[in-house]
Amino acid sequence: MKEAKVLVGYILSIVAIVFSFISPFAGLVLGIIGFVQTNKQKGPYAKKGKILSIVAICISVVFIIIAVLMAAGIISLPTIPTY
Repeated sequence: MKEAKVLVGYILSIVAIVFSFISPFAGLVLGIIGFVQTNKQKGPYAKKGKILSIVAICISVVFIIIAVLMAAGIISLPTIPTY
């Protein structure tokens, strides 16, 4: 039973990294869930899952901050000059 929870947390951490680039809010939620699942257990997958979930959370937070700054107009995408 414990191995299943560790494996679920590990898989959620991998999915969280993918979703961090597609939808940062989903990546953040999945990263937190994966971290909680792997934090309670011990083993090789638990340690890898914990590291992957922390990476996913950091990537998600960075993309959320960039999105908020772009929405506020503080930063903008570079424009291509037209002639």
